[in-house]
Amino acid sequence: MKALVMHRYKQLSYEEVPEPKIASERDLIVKVKAAAICGSDVHGFDGSTGRRKPPVIMGHEASGEIVAIGNGVSGFAVGDRVTFDSTIYCSSCYYCRRGLVNLCDNRRVLGVSCEEYRQDGCFAEYVRIPNHIAYRLPEGLSFVDASLTEPAAVAAHAMSITPIELNDTMAVVGTGLIGLLLIQFLKAAASGRVIAIDTDEKRLATARSLGADMAINPASGTAADEIREITQGRGADRVFEAVGASAPIQTALEVVRKGGSVTLIGNVSPKIELPLQSVVTRQIMLFGSCAISGEYPAVLDMMLRNKIDLDPLISAVAPLSEGQSWFDRLYDREPGLLKVVLEP
Repeated sequence: MKALVMHRYKQLSYEEVPEPKIASERDLIVKVKAAAICGSDVHGFDGSTGRRKPPVIMGHEASGEIVAIGNGVSGFAVGDRVTFDSTIYCSSCYYCRRGLVNLCDNRRVLGVSCEEYRQDGCFAEYVRIPNHIAYRLPEGLSFVDASLTEPAAVAAHAMSITPIELNDTMAVVGTGLIGLLLIQFLKAAASGRVIAIDTDEKRLATARSLGADMAINPASGTAADEIREITQGRGADRVFEAVGASAPIQTALEVVRKGGSVTLIGNVSPKIELPLQSVVTRQIMLFGSCAISGEYPAVLDMMLRNKIDLDPLISAVAPLSEGQSWFDRLYDREPGLLKVVLEP
């Protein structure tokens, strides 16, 4: 099969590699129809994360069609249209047995090659996955749209672990893909105001078009004041940070009210500066949101019913053979590029 292989950092080769074969009775072989480039792939592209050591086939946001199944598979058949979780979990450890599959002791992530394991991903014509991470696509949902189920579920998970109450004011710091998806979920599921915070004016405009009630550029230095003005001097009840760096996390902590919560989704930086006294003396709750834990069915249904608008989020759909070029453009932060979907 053809695949996009990273043999060296920043160098991708579109080449012939062996097709994956059924290795377990619970395996599925999926013909990949659409595979989206995640921000973590772009960060792995230069080796900065340490999670994508060459050689590796990256990619974990995808959809496709089942072409082969193991003898022990039930509930799926050849020809089924599917998407799948990015996390391969064991189903039997302490966390899996409690439904916390995202925290699995034996977890692997598609398209990740690190010290502990190597798991080729979806930037290829075919991928092998265990059947328990697969989800059948509803009729009418395209493969391209379905490739965004994984990041959408990441956003939905962050919302699901946050103690949102009636009429809470909520702020989303960072309006990249996850932030823009999260804004839509919050508008669909919650009753309060949703505020978008970002230094990119174009993304703030997109956030407004997708339902944000208010959009603030923190470069003005007045974000906290603007939010306090509409919340009787308190600040936002729930804040979500979707970047993962010191400056936006500082912004999130500045705009949250005393006793409020900040949910951390982004992890661009392995370490950040934390204003500890402010967190402690204002009794701020910090939540770390990791991956996905059962949100796929709800997300797929909302996507099918157009409760989530994906069109403004997909910047380009291109052949997998052009992968090097699109990675370069994303890595160089070309203005206007958000989500690029590759088709094998």
